[in-house]
Amino acid sequence: MQVTKALTLAAGLALTTGLAHAQTLEGTLKKVKETGTITIGHRESSVPFSYLDDKQQPVGYAMDLCLKIVDAVRTELKTPGIKVQYQPVTSANRIPLMQNGTIDLECGSTTNSVERQKQVSFGPTYFVINVTAAVKKASGISTLADLNGKTISTTSGTTAVPLLKGFEKTKSVDVKEIYGKDHAESFLLLSQDRSSAFVMDDILLAGQIANSPSPADYKIIPESLRQEPYSMMLRKDDPQFKALVDKTITAVMKSGEIEKIYAKWFQSAIPPKNVNLNFEMSPALKEAFKNPNDKGI
Repeated sequence: MQVTKALTLAAGLALTTGLAHAQTLEGTLKKVKETGTITIGHRESSVPFSYLDDKQQPVGYAMDLCLKIVDAVRTELKTPGIKVQYQPVTSANRIPLMQNGTIDLECGSTTNSVERQKQVSFGPTYFVINVTAAVKKASGISTLADLNGKTISTTSGTTAVPLLKGFEKTKSVDVKEIYGKDHAESFLLLSQDRSSAFVMDDILLAGQIANSPSPADYKIIPESLRQEPYSMMLRKDDPQFKALVDKTITAVMKSGEIEKIYAKWFQSAIPPKNVNLNFEMSPALKEAFKNPNDKGI
């Protein structure tokens, strides 16, 4: 039954994508065809999804997947010379920049939520995270409830603080929050003891800790506020481009190529400091790769 559904989905995606040739181009594909350029929105410190390397070039797991989409666009439009422009984005401005046409594809650490789907669309889930907190080992904090009376840092435009305040075990917790413009700044607040915890997605916390001067000084609290799916973001109501994105990423997942890309960024030494995050693939992520979907939370 699952095989039949998968084949039906693949056939549907192929048919929908093929319409780009049979019908007038619309949306993103039309814009890219006319301008000869596709603009990728990237993060500057979302290790290892989308961040700047030692040459100040955007790299990462999400970037590799998005470049697969760029190749597919070149093939679909029969225009191999399409250029890629890179536009840095933040948690706060990524959706507005997508809506106003500044970027065509956002490749970073963006949660696919039902609320955000009212404004933008998403490709298939390419990562599943747990929202929690990083603290200094010397702080004595071992649970989320221990944050009561503490100052926490998080990144502007993210869902971390509302989740903390709505979590059953921390509903009565009183915290003061301060915001960093990106994950690097939020972690800096923790490292300088301006906050007692950095509340964010576990893998992003792991990336900041691994690249810090003293990784051994920090730990990630094992509790989870919520599990969330990450994916690339694209404009809403753009069926031609959406079909191409879905078809491309589904193929990467079904072929097993996704496992090699995962190993490259989560289980190997990565730039700029050649740190290995040693982050094993979770059961939830394995399921997402086995059955690609764009469901939001």
